[in-house]
Amino acid sequence: MIQVQGLQKSYGQLHVLRGVDFDVAPGSIFALLGSNGAGKTTVVKILSTLLKADAGTARVHDFDVARQPAEVRKSISLTGQFAAVDEILTGRENLVLVAQLRHLKQPRRIAEDLLTRFSLTEAAGRKVATYSGGMRRRLDIAMSLVGNPPVIFLDEPTTGLDPQGRIEVWQSVKELAAGGTTVLLTTQYLEEAEQLADRIAILHEGRIIVEGTLAELKRLLPPAKVEYVEKQPTLEEIFLEVIR
Repeated sequence: MIQVQGLQKSYGQLHVLRGVDFDVAPGSIFALLGSNGAGKTTVVKILSTLLKADAGTARVHDFDVARQPAEVRKSISLTGQFAAVDEILTGRENLVLVAQLRHLKQPRRIAEDLLTRFSLTEAAGRKVATYSGGMRRRLDIAMSLVGNPPVIFLDEPTTGLDPQGRIEVWQSVKELAAGGTTVLLTTQYLEEAEQLADRIAILHEGRIIVEGTLAELKRLLPPAKVEYVEKQPTLEEIFLEVIR
């Protein structure tokens, strides 16, 4: 569903991406894990046609992001680091507005279906200004799904959320993939990648230095033994080891 080869991007002498390669299978959750400044958001901006790469190729839903940007935009939805919701409107009104902007039929029915799917029905008539952080983020993701895009990009979806809000968003992301949506998410939270991702790529200083399933990444480090009990390495230990 997503194919990236040799992606490069620089700003003057600052090399943000130094040749990034990865593939994302349809209906899977792919986590791009890295510290602040690793280049995660730059990758998402290129894949969503908001930024042009200096070199390399990328395809989303079998469309080239450089040569077929309009087709790519029809195939994706993007949720940034901050919830793009209108606080003056209610949750229902936000969803209806997006459906109308996309010129979809029965916008209210679409809104009601998404409110139910993201457990926001009871709060549908309240202004978004009264929502918790987790509720706003769930509404933001729901708005991204208006029109049923096959691919969704989530750029650090739980930034600034409390533990309960993070769990709510995690559940929503899992349900997306279960429904067949391909999800690429960026995160700096190791636990988030462990909880959600089918495959994880660690991006460090503009390069992907390791990629695989959680089980494959754990095999990179030998298990520690404490009092004859085998201890598997955590993703945090793997992350620190491979970037060292």
